[in-house]
Amino acid sequence: MKAAERAQQPHDFVIVGAGSAGAALAGRLSADPSVSVLLLEAGPADKKMEVHIPAAFAKLFRSEIDWNYDTEPQEHLAGRRIFWPRGRVLGGCSSVNAMMWVRGFPEDYDDWGRAAGAEWSWAGLLPYFQRVEGVSADVDRDNPDQTGRDGTMRVNNQRSPRSVTRAYLAAAEQTGMPVVPGNGADQRGFSQTQVSQHNGSRFSTADAYLVPARKRGNLTVVTDAHATRVVFEGTTAVGVEYVSGGRTFTARATREVVLSGGAVNTPQLLMLSGIGDRDELTTLGIPVVAHSPEVGKNLRDHLMAILAVEAKEDTLFLAEKPGQLVQYLTRKRGMLTSNVGEAYGFISSDASVELPDVELIFAPVAFIGEGLVAHEGHAITLGAILVQPESTGTITLASADPFEKPLIDPRYLSDPEGKDRAALLAGLARCEEMLVAPALRAVTNGTFVQPAGGEKMTRAERDEIALVDHAHTLYHPVGTARMGSDAESVVDEELRVRGVTGLRVADASIMPTIIRGHTNAPAIVIGEKAADLLLGVRVPARASVA
Repeated sequence: MKAAERAQQPHDFVIVGAGSAGAALAGRLSADPSVSVLLLEAGPADKKMEVHIPAAFAKLFRSEIDWNYDTEPQEHLAGRRIFWPRGRVLGGCSSVNAMMWVRGFPEDYDDWGRAAGAEWSWAGLLPYFQRVEGVSADVDRDNPDQTGRDGTMRVNNQRSPRSVTRAYLAAAEQTGMPVVPGNGADQRGFSQTQVSQHNGSRFSTADAYLVPARKRGNLTVVTDAHATRVVFEGTTAVGVEYVSGGRTFTARATREVVLSGGAVNTPQLLMLSGIGDRDELTTLGIPVVAHSPEVGKNLRDHLMAILAVEAKEDTLFLAEKPGQLVQYLTRKRGMLTSNVGEAYGFISSDASVELPDVELIFAPVAFIGEGLVAHEGHAITLGAILVQPESTGTITLASADPFEKPLIDPRYLSDPEGKDRAALLAGLARCEEMLVAPALRAVTNGTFVQPAGGEKMTRAERDEIALVDHAHTLYHPVGTARMGSDAESVVDEELRVRGVTGLRVADASIMPTIIRGHTNAPAIVIGEKAADLLLGVRVPARASVA
């Protein structure tokens, strides 16, 4: 029986979205042979060559496997609409991201624990990180007891990092900042990026979870299936309506429906299904199933501002030359194995800030124009990222049409005290210091690619333009279906949507706060944790060792 036919039969669980969390959830749930699982993905299978070649991820921007979103005009970014790529393919954003495996700080998850109970604290989630992580034995760690070695996701050192990346790390040390193991005991400092790759190729959640799981008879995966609403009987979720090949179908769930569409698509589907602010839904003619005003609110994202400078040699400029493609295809080495974001570091924007609020990132190439603009010539990119934003935004419906894109308004730099702006400018100032350190001065020529002509400006002028005219997302939206123990939260501590039964959310939208790190790893952990919640499994907490 074909997958499309099996999808018409009732399943215990119906999952919407085969991304970082959804694929992990489906893979872990279907490991129990007593349950049946249907996984619906709006996009196609992950067959595009560029999905699997690490350095090619920006080629997937605005492609057929990208949801291809743009924000509303941002008042504090010169009225610009900011491009938001999101994976619309098996593996979701884990199939289109930069493969950076950056857990975040334990204190971030302790914030979750205060919002939603001890199971979501660092001690509660550490066993899940260890379950998820298959960190290669040659990866340097100063906290091996905290590291997963046999987990599902392959995590490795980069195979062929550029020499200019070593220069960047040397510049960090020359400006008084330590170089430390990534995801280590104390992450304050700079690290060469660990990557979710295997043998030089991307290793997405589709690779980690769905490839082995699809051999099981109890998992059905349907691609090109665009979910349009959750089907309710009263206030009980009983299935999902979706469109595939121009036809409308209903997938029935005998136990529960789980939304794993991410921080944009999950709140959109909740609102289309009648869960949201009653006044907003009524205005759009959507029948209200549950009044939940915080759906689509509390949106947080990591905003990045960059400086790109011409370099002398050994960047990724020549990555698309035939010789590099041959090296990649025959040996899985060379420039095409690069994840582009080859190094990063965490700093505090001010001495009074105890935990880092800024991440600095390095790419041995000109990553300019939101990753959409090519540069002819060798260049490097230094970025400053706001990892603890005060500003919050919204996801709202443009209409009741499930095929119309939602309105995305992150309201970047809108915090009334201006802390976000000050922190990012402090991060750019640190980038400026690193650029004139001996290690980077030796590999660059001082000519700015972005902002163009920046060498003729003062540092302050250059950084202002980098922020206002060029800042863009680091692709980490969270929080739009916030989890909490309070009655106003969208989902409770077990990810159950408040006001209804039979419906849960498992993706980055449930994060109560944004982490100091990258959101792919914790999104996968959320999928794993959700599987245990659905099956009634409790995993003992593990005390963190300093």
